[in-house]
Amino acid sequence: MKKALLLLLPLSLCTTSVFAQEDTEQEKKDYGKLYGSFESNSQWYLNDKERNIDHPEDPIRSNNYLYLNYQYKNWTAGVQGEAYEPNALLNYNPGFKGTNVGIYYLSYKSEKFDATAGYFYEQFGSGLLLRAWEDRALGINTALRGGRVVYRPSDNVRLTALYGQQRTGFDVAKGKIYGFDSDFNLDKLLSFEESDLSVGLTYVGRYEKTYITDPNFDELTNAFAGRVNFIHGSFYVSGEYNYKQKDAVLDLQNKINNDFIKPGSAVLLNLGYSANGLGVDATFRRIENMSFLSEREPTVATTETTSLNFNDKVLNFVPALTKQHHSNLANIYVYQAQAKVDFQGSEIMKAGETGGQIDIFYDIAPETALGGKYGTNIGVNISSWYNLPGSYRLVPSDYDTKFFGVGEKYYSDYNIEVKKKLSENWHTGFYYVNQFYNKQWLQGGEKVKTNIVAAEATYNFSPSKSIRVEGEHMWADADFKNWAGGTVELNLNDKYSFYVWDIINYGNDDESRRNHYYNFGGAYRIGASRLAVNYGRQRGGLVCVGGVCRFVPESTGFSLSLSTAF
Repeated sequence: MKKALLLLLPLSLCTTSVFAQEDTEQEKKDYGKLYGSFESNSQWYLNDKERNIDHPEDPIRSNNYLYLNYQYKNWTAGVQGEAYEPNALLNYNPGFKGTNVGIYYLSYKSEKFDATAGYFYEQFGSGLLLRAWEDRALGINTALRGGRVVYRPSDNVRLTALYGQQRTGFDVAKGKIYGFDSDFNLDKLLSFEESDLSVGLTYVGRYEKTYITDPNFDELTNAFAGRVNFIHGSFYVSGEYNYKQKDAVLDLQNKINNDFIKPGSAVLLNLGYSANGLGVDATFRRIENMSFLSEREPTVATTETTSLNFNDKVLNFVPALTKQHHSNLANIYVYQAQAKVDFQGSEIMKAGETGGQIDIFYDIAPETALGGKYGTNIGVNISSWYNLPGSYRLVPSDYDTKFFGVGEKYYSDYNIEVKKKLSENWHTGFYYVNQFYNKQWLQGGEKVKTNIVAAEATYNFSPSKSIRVEGEHMWADADFKNWAGGTVELNLNDKYSFYVWDIINYGNDDESRRNHYYNFGGAYRIGASRLAVNYGRQRGGLVCVGGVCRFVPESTGFSLSLSTAF
């Protein structure tokens, strides 16, 4: 199978070239179109005596994806072959092993009707009840295998119905998923000329037979949601409410507890304003017991992990609503949304989270005292997250939360960034970040307060040639203590780029762990293809994309990435 997939890549590239040729005969006949992509991410793990790291068994590992689609008129068929050889990269879902077909589908699409059989991706509303998606960097692929129908009777109405089982590795989960979603645009109905108003309703059901005798919950778990979006001029507001009926809660051993049955809910509110150089965006969310899995009990993956550690068999999408920093040091303590009930002992009992974040952007006009010749951009972000307030009891397990107010503080991030163009060639930026990370409640460890400063400067030699230099420092009062770091990036042209960066944990109380985490590499781009190489040290911890994270262990070695689209 692996050899067949490797042979398909050059064949597909050649076939695409044939279809792309301007041929008089082809203009008369429609042979359809073949298109797709190929991605390969490989690592060679090495021993690192300074950090007491031994390379794993099979030190050279590679994740590969070949995605082919063929479209003929209203029909499209696709298949994705995947190879994790001889094993997947470290700490990926153990279900991704070997070479096999990952997804396949056949779809038909017309102006009003869209039907898919096989694997498909879907999201209802914000995803708090259902999101089937793929992120290869995080090792996530939660596609549904079954069928989906989308009907658009008019430009103002969209109806979606689906049935399927969620992908896990190269198999599917036991739970059966039913879903219905609707979107209604009410502008024309209400004769709005300067405003937009839409509403939506969602239903998601998960059916899974249980081994529990006389269960205190239904085998079919029903969940419902309603949402509204309104825009008027420069102002916008949206709200969403989600409810999941009573279901068994997992205990410390990740087993369902027939005596601990609770419903779940989530409230999401977003509003903002943007005009005349000022932008304000605020998001608030309250989540209670909103872990929604395609199988009630996580699967044991290793002696220390379950499927939950790999975001596997998770039906919904609950990202952390915090600023996504590009600073290396600001990403040491990153927050993961706390959506599930988690009783770790008499001192730490969680039922969800409540909090929010506010973004404020302001552009100071050019040719003013503060703006200078080119103007100045200022961004402020504030986020805080807490446990739900209320009463908690460990034995027998129970809780009663309050809707308003806050409990134990999980995390906060207050930051400001100032970007200033000094000339046609020079661009600068300054960042200050203040973080609080309750590691005791989130991971186990010490509560940490940090202050981080970073400054960067970019010089553009030409539109495609530039150099960027960044320096950063973190003061931390606990855990790893102080860090320092720096980055240099060089773009020679639109094809070649190089970088080197290093962070050092010079303030660690354990002198043997005052390590450098250096990395250097480069990339080559041509057309829709990109080749990147890297050598360096991976700092153990959370790697996050779009507010969703996975844990990676410490490692040292080479990496090679190749991606192309055709």
